[in-house]
Amino acid sequence: MGILNKLFGNTKKPEGFWGKLMVEGMNRGHAPLADWGMSFFGDTRPKSILDCGCGGGRNVAELLKRYPQAEVTGLDYSEVSVKKSQEVNADAVQNGRCRIVQGDVSALPFVDASFDLVSAFETVYFWPGPDRSFSEVFRVLRTGGVFMVVNEADGKNKADEKWTTIIDGMKIYGKEELERYLREAGFTRIETYRSEGKHWLTVRAVK
Repeated sequence: MGILNKLFGNTKKPEGFWGKLMVEGMNRGHAPLADWGMSFFGDTRPKSILDCGCGGGRNVAELLKRYPQAEVTGLDYSEVSVKKSQEVNADAVQNGRCRIVQGDVSALPFVDASFDLVSAFETVYFWPGPDRSFSEVFRVLRTGGVFMVVNEADGKNKADEKWTTIIDGMKIYGKEELERYLREAGFTRIETYRSEGKHWLTVRAVK
């Protein structure tokens, strides 16, 4: 297996040496996309936020900054990602504003109606289903809570198909598929945004 395959093979679940390199790269490379996606979060004022598939923890840090009154939980099923996220957000973890947990999005380890906002940056490509996972997000959101999905690929760029062959278990969803899964999970108000000149996609769904 070549170096690139070893590196990108760790996109789904970073592990070992190559996984550590991957989460470092995620923190840098995904920042512009994540910040663009956050611009559509609207005027919501969440007090409790869950970032599903938190990767290297950069977006957790940004959410803590944007919502200074909120507590932020990061969840990932990769031990490497959890450790990196804890390091990046060490001060917030220490002062009680942040917690990073290892877990599975298809069986979220939280009680019903725990969060006002759930975010998913560059991660639903790997979620089981994702019907079961979206139902879990719906369950842990409070009534009126917001679920934000931010993807770099919208399913309309043929060049993106190469990633599904390089990265095991990756599936790119288009706007219509995501909206269908969200409606089936129980979400009613769904809005979709695309970036001019790119294939970036943000979907905002309200419980």
